Amino acid sequence: MNDADRLGRDPAMRWVVGGKAVERGGASTSQMGRFETELLTIDDNLAALTALPGVWIDRVHARNRQKIIVLDMDSSVSPTHGEQEGTAYNGHFGCTCYHPLFVFNQFGDLERCALRPGNVHSAHEWRDVLEPVVARYRDRLLRRYFRGDAAFALPGIYEFLEAEGFRYAIRLPANRVLQDSIGHLLKRPVGRPPKDVRRYYASFSYRAATWTKPRRVVAKVEWHPGELYPRVGFIVTNLSRRAERVVAFYNQRGTAEQHIKEGKNAIKWTRLSCRRFDHNAVRLQLHALAYNLGNFMRTLALPDAVEQWSLTSLREKLIKIGERRSCATGATSRSRWPRLSFLVTYSPTSCAASTGSDRIQVRHDRRQTDHRWPITAGRSRDRCVSNVVSNPISDAARAPSPLYRACGQRRPSAASGLPIRNDFGTLSRVDRFQHGESQLRCSVRRGEGHVASGLIE
Repeated sequence: MNDADRLGRDPAMRWVVGGKAVERGGASTSQMGRFETELLTIDDNLAALTALPGVWIDRVHARNRQKIIVLDMDSSVSPTHGEQEGTAYNGHFGCTCYHPLFVFNQFGDLERCALRPGNVHSAHEWRDVLEPVVARYRDRLLRRYFRGDAAFALPGIYEFLEAEGFRYAIRLPANRVLQDSIGHLLKRPVGRPPKDVRRYYASFSYRAATWTKPRRVVAKVEWHPGELYPRVGFIVTNLSRRAERVVAFYNQRGTAEQHIKEGKNAIKWTRLSCRRFDHNAVRLQLHALAYNLGNFMRTLALPDAVEQWSLTSLREKLIKIGERRSCATGATSRSRWPRLSFLVTYSPTSCAASTGSDRIQVRHDRRQTDHRWPITAGRSRDRCVSNVVSNPISDAARAPSPLYRACGQRRPSAASGLPIRNDFGTLSRVDRFQHGESQLRCSVRRGEGHVASGLIE
């Protein structure tokens, strides 16, 4: 919202928004604030906003068929520094905070999240968050898995996942009965202490007093040099694989904590400073959408050289910092902001656009093994970073183009076509494209703090 006034004057953003924003400009800061606190807080709107990340993920999966889905559930802390409604002191985190709950998949996409008061248990309202996600995958031919820490070691979660056909691995808190079952592994090895870590595994059947049936438990015992007692962990699971593989599968749950850390550092979704609880709940959902946009770009479109970058690195190194190059003359000059080249397509026969069904087509999918269409985001003179911009060709077309292509292509050798100028650049070329579409390349010079897309700031 702090950038609403500046982005409302951005020609690229005005054409992306379409409608009256083309003539009058985008929404101001006060209008964005009223939209967030008055309209989105309505129960139906908030429910639709909460389900929107799942809709986006389903569209990605519709293009890239998956054979397996792994869900990781975890809670986090969102510190508060005022008298926000619902904030409370949490003894585990040692601060006054909110206690949101998240569900991620194996690609790092945020499936669903919910804001909760700060003094609730980590698994509080787990069904409200997990059940809608499970329902989306219920009728799909997928191998489905779930991972969670010891806070989710609840009989209700076991029974729910077993009824839905999920395989799960959940950390189980230790007790005397579990330790007695592996007592032979807890005795200190005879002889000199080893100089390396020694690991031992065990698998046995266990039934707690609150369980309706016995379940498999996998134990791992680690003896570390210089430590008097071993490190012991238990995992309850319905997987049939070996104990070592069960532990290795569960250990991958740590990536969910990294995703939460990226959301805090790159997206700043802990900035929940509104006084009312429902206002902060809306703000968390908006941050979740921003996180998914960044993660889609990272997992679907990044080249090999930067595929391991975090969202913070992408924001700082790719979006905010760059190098300005003159592709026409070959002269190079450095600037704080890069010179970007946008490639959009439109239909010459009709400029009518759809709003909710616009499709972003990328030619490099990190989630598939076919890498025939890499996107190049390098620094060579004749290649430029690609982004999405709407079509400013026709005055009658007051909406974005229904089809965008984000791809790395060589710059045209000569400028021709429709020279349309704005505050940020010049529309330099119109080329004929296959199937009755046309390509427009718009060179945009970013300077003086202007931002062209504003999707990740």
